[in-house]
Amino acid sequence: MAIILGIDPGSRITGYGVIQTNGRHLHYLGSGCIRLPDEELPQRLKVIYDGVCELIKQFQPTEFAIERVFMGRNADSALKLGQARGSAIVAAMNNELPVDEYSPTQIKQAVVGSGGAKKEQVQHMVASILKLPGIPQADAADALAIAITHAHMQRGLVAMAGKATARVGRRYR
Repeated sequence: MAIILGIDPGSRITGYGVIQTNGRHLHYLGSGCIRLPDEELPQRLKVIYDGVCELIKQFQPTEFAIERVFMGRNADSALKLGQARGSAIVAAMNNELPVDEYSPTQIKQAVVGSGGAKKEQVQHMVASILKLPGIPQADAADALAIAITHAHMQRGLVAMAGKATARVGRRYR
């Protein structure tokens, strides 16, 4: 049994999703967004760090998964995203959680079955997989999708134990 905290980092909104795995079953524990103030980047990074530390304290996760940086057209946005991501990773590492990261394509493939899935498809599938009464907000759904991806990848690695090792994502300890 594991509790997984998934983080969808952002420089304006950082989504989070927490699930519990019990064998093949996934149980929803919580999700939402860390909304960042309209201040300078260093203050927003502190809010992310403090917010993730509070989530770790509240939910006591045993695993931490985060989306890998997607390099878009705007280098400045990618740098801010990387810094937001780094702030969340430091919070996890300071709380002695192993950190795994997954690309947007891996996440969409694991949850929807297509690496080119749209946000609405991810939201719908997250609600379906976790048997939620409604569709979660986009950033929270993305974070839940990251946690679901991690659960699927970890289950796959356990199934492959004793066979050839596969690299599904990066893990930092």
